[in-house]
Amino acid sequence: MTAASASSSPTAAGALSAFLRGVERRALVVAELQTGDGARAEQALVAVMRAFAAVASDLPMAQWPPRFWALLAARQALRDTPTGRWEGPLAHLGNLEPLIRLALLLRIGAGLDEDTAARLLDTDVDGYQEALAAACPRDRQGNPDAQAWRGLAEQVQQQIRELPAQRLKELQQPVVAGRKDDAPKTWRAPAAEQRTPSAPPRRRSSQQRRWRGPVILLGTVLVLLLAGLGWRAWQGRVPDVPAVVPEGAVGEAGPVTVEALEGDAPKVAAAAADPMATEDAAMLADRDFPLLADADLHAWSAAGGPLPVDESQARPTRPEPVAAALETAAADE
Repeated sequence: MTAASASSSPTAAGALSAFLRGVERRALVVAELQTGDGARAEQALVAVMRAFAAVASDLPMAQWPPRFWALLAARQALRDTPTGRWEGPLAHLGNLEPLIRLALLLRIGAGLDEDTAARLLDTDVDGYQEALAAACPRDRQGNPDAQAWRGLAEQVQQQIRELPAQRLKELQQPVVAGRKDDAPKTWRAPAAEQRTPSAPPRRRSSQQRRWRGPVILLGTVLVLLLAGLGWRAWQGRVPDVPAVVPEGAVGEAGPVTVEALEGDAPKVAAAAADPMATEDAAMLADRDFPLLADADLHAWSAAGGPLPVDESQARPTRPEPVAAALETAAADE
């Protein structure tokens, strides 16, 4: 079954707006922790959301998450972070290379699985696992510190949960309108009160509706009347052509002629006076008389002919010939 692409209908626009509202909080934190600069992260995220909104209508909805994160991970602002600053519990991120840091944030911030994250970073699963191992905090002996890993992931999730809603509202960057009727370009669906109500359909005047029905009815009657008159006139002009009568058939539909039969009707003797009645009664009283009706069938079967098909059942079966059974018995002897 092929997945359907999102269309430009209001329902699809609402679905796109809902998807972006659900992912923008997590995406902003990932971009900010990757760049180390809040303003730079907001600019990159706004550009990604506008680019994604332009291509989302050509994609199945199931491909929206990987395509969105692919656009975000491909931004040069996230690959080159010369002015980034990381403080407090997240200072470990500043010690990582940009690609290593991005691999870590796609895992603990975006929540992507290893296969999807590996494709976004243009590597295989083994290479992505090596990047995660390089990003893992180390203890004093240089071994991976699992407790520090969990603490770092918890700090990232806490920052996602506590992100102020005002920062998300500021992400909407409308383009300066040249005219008053220009709508701001944004990836969000317009609110219900902002939508322009459609103009009601114009109704025709009552006078037009009054005479429209009678005119149509009168025109239909005239057309049918003219068609009937024309058909009768055409039938009157067609000459009568004698019908071709086949050989042996009656060609004229004249009156029926009745003729008397020659001679008297044959006389039928009564049943009691019939000399064959006694013999017929004796034959019918014979208990072997039913076998005589099928004498030819019994003679044919005795001569070795195949038995007829049994059609008394729902699915007739064809038995084996009698001769085959006899040959089998002879062979066994």
